[in-house]
Amino acid sequence: MDPRREHELTLTRRQLFGRAALGAGTLALASLLRAEPSMRLQQAKGGLPGLPNLAPKAKRVIYLTMNGGPSQIDLWDHKPKLAERFDQDLPGEIRRGQRITTMTSGQQRFPVAPSKYAFQRYDNGGDGIWVSELLPHTAKVVNRLCVIRSMFTEAINHDPAVTYIQTGSELPGRPSIGSWISYGLGSLNEDLPTYIVLHSTWSSKADAQAVFTRLWGAGFLPSEHQGVALRSAGDPVLYLRNPEGVDGVTRRRMLDGLAKLNQLQLDQFGDPEIAARIAQYEMAYRLQTSVPDLMDISKEPEEVFQLYGEDARKPGTFAANCLLARRMAERNVRFIQIFHRGWDQHGNLGGDLPLQCKDIDQACAGLILDLERKGLLDETLVIWGGEFGRTVYCQGPLSKENYGRDHHPRCFTMWLAGGGVKPGLVYGQTDDYSYNIVDVDGKILNPTPDTFTPGAVHIHDLNATIMRLMGVDHTKLTYRYSGRDFRLTDVHGFVVDDLLA
Repeated sequence: MDPRREHELTLTRRQLFGRAALGAGTLALASLLRAEPSMRLQQAKGGLPGLPNLAPKAKRVIYLTMNGGPSQIDLWDHKPKLAERFDQDLPGEIRRGQRITTMTSGQQRFPVAPSKYAFQRYDNGGDGIWVSELLPHTAKVVNRLCVIRSMFTEAINHDPAVTYIQTGSELPGRPSIGSWISYGLGSLNEDLPTYIVLHSTWSSKADAQAVFTRLWGAGFLPSEHQGVALRSAGDPVLYLRNPEGVDGVTRRRMLDGLAKLNQLQLDQFGDPEIAARIAQYEMAYRLQTSVPDLMDISKEPEEVFQLYGEDARKPGTFAANCLLARRMAERNVRFIQIFHRGWDQHGNLGGDLPLQCKDIDQACAGLILDLERKGLLDETLVIWGGEFGRTVYCQGPLSKENYGRDHHPRCFTMWLAGGGVKPGLVYGQTDDYSYNIVDVDGKILNPTPDTFTPGAVHIHDLNATIMRLMGVDHTKLTYRYSGRDFRLTDVHGFVVDDLLA
């Protein structure tokens, strides 16, 4: 039989016995275990038959997650008219009764805090794109970016908001976007996980919002599709090395024996998680050789460190993780996510925000340029952004040199690059206060997740567009659980065609 055809049958059977009865899946797993090692993992991580169901524009994703909510008004959404409105009360017709957090709901007033940072317009062949002085390196590659100023969400607190953009629901338990991509499209390599997560150190305040493993979890999807977090200190993956006195031959013999025992359990109970467990053991065996090679940056030329900056030599920094992301892209890892925490500036924004930007600015630009010079940018979708933005009004003491900002879900900025998006595009507009999304005539819009509003991008729309760039109709990638067909975008989401090249 043609191996490609056998691959499709394996996946179809697994889906059938996972959703219905026993029987056919056992035959599929037996076929998988008889295959040669090089074929075995390919079949276990092959994605679903019929996917991609659209012409893909990107093969992989690198998601740069700025956890905490970067201030769009200090980085990307230039509002020069605010300088003359310093310390004035935010007009009621701008706030429009918006829900606010308990951290500022007790304030007697909501004074306007203009950004203290200078902006410069960088030419992109048209009107140019305004970028803050805090991002001088990113500004140099802005003609390669697709900047969305009109993102919006309903969540106003961190954990629901980041859970929402990651999984399509404010309630924990759903699969993450990387897991959906892994489940639907499968792996492009045999020796590394389909979905890898990296955590970065940060330079602002020591405390930051927590991130939980469920944010890259598989939820109700088979567990083999969850993200694998690599550590920056010690062993990248715990328990990856063989114990003292155990060599590779012994480990291989042990895994073969364990696979037979698991097969007996599968034959008896028909639980698809047993099949996933076998595949994960095989992946762990391959990781013993593939991960050390991946993490070894000693052979990278000096010009690479000049691109990313000196921090790229320090394990665990955002710069080092961006370099690793490029190395993963070269090895065809399907979905790579880098978390950088500490963007929650309720106070001391003037002290903390520059530190955060210094962490990420050169590395973001370096990643874009490195992917480009390697011929990988056109097939790699790079995403930058957080779970929401920050308010124009000040939280706490206000001065022209320092201020704080509360959470703001009504409008915030993200950018995309490579992978089939239009370079040099600015999409969407906000009012003079960076508070509401407006149309081309400056009229305030009231977008909702249920209806597509031109110029506005809900987080469901973003996820639908990411899926489209990967060649997947987001309405067709579903999983039946508890009697219902679930998908990443729930019952919402519209592809934003204007973003596509």
